[in-house]
Amino acid sequence: MKQQETPGLRPPSPEHHPPGTALATDADSGSDSDPGSGSVRPLDVRPADGQLLAARLVPLRRPGQWASAAVLLVLFAMLVHTLFTNHRFQWNVVGDYFVRGSIMKGLELTLWLTGAVMVSGYLLGIGIAAMRLSGNPVLRGLSFGYVWLVRSVPPLVQLLFWYELASLYPQLSLGIPFGHEFVTVKTAHLFSGILAGYVGLTLDIAAFSSEIVRGGILSVDHGQTEAAQALGLGNRRIFRKIVLPQAMPAIVPASGNLLIGLLKATSIISVIAVEDLLYSVQLIYNQNYLIMPLLLVATIWYIILTTLLSIGQYYVERYYARGSNRGAGGPKRGFWQVTRANLPLFGSARTDLAGLS
Repeated sequence: MKQQETPGLRPPSPEHHPPGTALATDADSGSDSDPGSGSVRPLDVRPADGQLLAARLVPLRRPGQWASAAVLLVLFAMLVHTLFTNHRFQWNVVGDYFVRGSIMKGLELTLWLTGAVMVSGYLLGIGIAAMRLSGNPVLRGLSFGYVWLVRSVPPLVQLLFWYELASLYPQLSLGIPFGHEFVTVKTAHLFSGILAGYVGLTLDIAAFSSEIVRGGILSVDHGQTEAAQALGLGNRRIFRKIVLPQAMPAIVPASGNLLIGLLKATSIISVIAVEDLLYSVQLIYNQNYLIMPLLLVATIWYIILTTLLSIGQYYVERYYARGSNRGAGGPKRGFWQVTRANLPLFGSARTDLAGLS
């Protein structure tokens, strides 16, 4: 009597699977075969296109990423622990001086100087960038020489130069070149510490901002301008509607970095006894010798201001990059999405260890 074979449960025959070839069952291969059918498929047989299309997508698991994150979290926990357990930080003193009147006055001067220098420096820098991009060789040469000279001299040296300008030019005058003078001002009474800091930092920021603006404009393909000219648009409208929106994604990150650097660079005016945030702190700890707690006061204020500026930079960048990010790799996964995607990693590791035992 001939035995009837059941479809789908026929065992593999030696002629179809040569010696040394591994076989994968449903339990081993997961989605490689039909679930519940109990069929086996040789590992050297490629799945069909329909099986590949019906397969469940498994997120990429990153065990190295989890290990490095765990190490960093441990180091961060150690840092937080020592901040709160080391009594030498004297957090009670930090709290007492954090909003003291002299500290707030120095903070106000720091913010004012940062804003004034940034606005003035960028206005001057845009003019220098326009000179550098012009077709006039004299303007290009002068703008190049200015950027080269200012970038070659450290900001502290520039600051001291303007503060001591009276030793070179006791008076400044306004009048006809090489002729009659109408107005004369004595430099010793003109350049105070604040004005010297404002002028020195403004000239320094103008040099760097001009290069940022010039680089952003040059990043826009010239074909965009030619296409707009072919449509009959004017130069002003081309710059405002086409060149500037495409240049801003390249200008904003560098400008934000320059602004944060300027906020901290204003502390160098303390060398000419201008009472900014850092100099106000120095005046206090020179009297009570509580150096570290008062330096922490200045540090925390700089961290707060830098954080606020970074948040503002993030939203400005997102605003100008809303067109360039369209369809660039899809949305990024957040922390919880990554966690859920990597949870099966621990289950598979436990299964592998159980199989070895």
